[in-house]
Amino acid sequence: MTGAPTRSGVPTSGRARTHDPASLGPDQRVRPTHEDPFVASLSAVVGGPLGEHAVAGRARHFTPLRVVMLLAIVTLALAWFAKAPCLQQYPGENGLELDWRDGRQYVAMCYSDTVPLYTAERLDVGGIPYVTSWVDRRDDGSEQVRYMEYPVLTGFFQWANARLADVWLAGADAGLLPGGLAVVVYFDLSAFWLALAWLVTVWAVVRLRPGRPWDAALAAVSPLVAVHAFTNFDTLAVAAATLGMLAWARRRPVLAGVILGVGAAAKLYPLFLLYPLLLLCLRAGRMRAWAQATAAGVLAVGLVNLPVALAAPAGWWEFFRLNGQRGADPDSLYNVVSGLTGWSGFDGQLAPGQDPTVLNAVSAVLFAVCCLAIAVLVVRARRRPRFAAIAFLVIVAFLLTNKVWSPQYSLWLVPLAVLAYPRWRPLLAWMVLDALVWAPRMYYYLGTDAKGLPAPWFYGSVLVRDLAVLILAALVVRSVLHPEHDPIRTPRDPSFSRGLDDPDGGVLDDGPDDARRLARVDALLDPMMRLFGRARGGTGVPR
Repeated sequence: MTGAPTRSGVPTSGRARTHDPASLGPDQRVRPTHEDPFVASLSAVVGGPLGEHAVAGRARHFTPLRVVMLLAIVTLALAWFAKAPCLQQYPGENGLELDWRDGRQYVAMCYSDTVPLYTAERLDVGGIPYVTSWVDRRDDGSEQVRYMEYPVLTGFFQWANARLADVWLAGADAGLLPGGLAVVVYFDLSAFWLALAWLVTVWAVVRLRPGRPWDAALAAVSPLVAVHAFTNFDTLAVAAATLGMLAWARRRPVLAGVILGVGAAAKLYPLFLLYPLLLLCLRAGRMRAWAQATAAGVLAVGLVNLPVALAAPAGWWEFFRLNGQRGADPDSLYNVVSGLTGWSGFDGQLAPGQDPTVLNAVSAVLFAVCCLAIAVLVVRARRRPRFAAIAFLVIVAFLLTNKVWSPQYSLWLVPLAVLAYPRWRPLLAWMVLDALVWAPRMYYYLGTDAKGLPAPWFYGSVLVRDLAVLILAALVVRSVLHPEHDPIRTPRDPSFSRGLDDPDGGVLDDGPDDARRLARVDALLDPMMRLFGRARGGTGVPR
């Protein structure tokens, strides 16, 4: 049953929004085997699609949430086993040592930053992040004082796990716990918390889609999780970003801002979600909620960083210094173009410690241009886009234009893609392709002298990955411009929430478009549209 139309002319659902799956009736749940032909074909291995007269949502034990969480646990277990070859040991000159001989971490494709960082960041000797320093010798013979290179929460996350490893090993020496190499215990403890963070992410996706809980299975079984859950520490930030979206969806903007701010103290990207909220709140006339979330986010990230910045300014600045000096990452488009064409880059040959100033500027400008194009999309869409769709596009724009795309960064996109465009075939195709890049990457790092892979093969795999992400972004853009292609707003099951607006929108959900405010924004964007050429068709904005 549909309600009265809003000021934007979009009908709203007649019932109140809810995030409690138990409150949804059987006809209010999407059945994936009915809605998605690809899932219907996959269901043949378990007996085919759900029966027409089956009652959904009444299982006592194997509820969708529990099944999805179980799938996530299985995938995380596979992720640990994928890294296990890098945790093997052998008797060396100084007793048992970690077996990374002959490039084992690349040949077995089990590399994880967690292992070398244990000693590189002086965690093995009790170093205090941002306070403990050491000296690195550059290629030209000069020396550089170094500190912990990660944002504050990630740095202290590593330190806390190192100290827990010390406690564990003390228990092992007392005969109370199984023993092992310190770095292996450290990795396993880190992996436990990182796995828990991904389970929180999957739980939040389920809660964001009470009528479509099986969408979260895409995040639970993603091949990217199996490959990269323990490559670095990014599941912490992904969990914060997804929880922040859940808080926003439940109309708690201050809490959402706090969670996003805390997440930004682990990795910067959760704060980027405030930009799509700005565009959507501006269109809906809900700027007070956005201001609350933004103020809370800035305050939260400031409160986490300020004590470290005051107590150890040089150590705290290390993260920003290294990011400024970092060149084009092997996975970035800039490096791929350079490797395939012989181009020397925007800055040419740099001296050790010299910032790639032009590259930094080009990357920032390209991201700004993409953000401006996304603003045009939000303004010109006939119907206000969904939060998850615009958030996905913003993070895609950042990854494609940034000079660094570390392999685990792809995890950032997983929950956003599931929420923005829950179609199994394109999502699984992208996830598989992205995960497969790990193999040529590892053998590229191995080097051709050790029978590794020539660089062009790796560059080609990166281009395929980027193309897959662009295709997925194009599908999301199409769903924004043509809502009839949006799986959330027009599911195949016509009984499900007809007229659904934005389940992630919070105060935006079923909110009216402010035509006067929108017209003013559209007028401000007109000069840019003249510069880049007007899009075909109407704008949907009253003139």
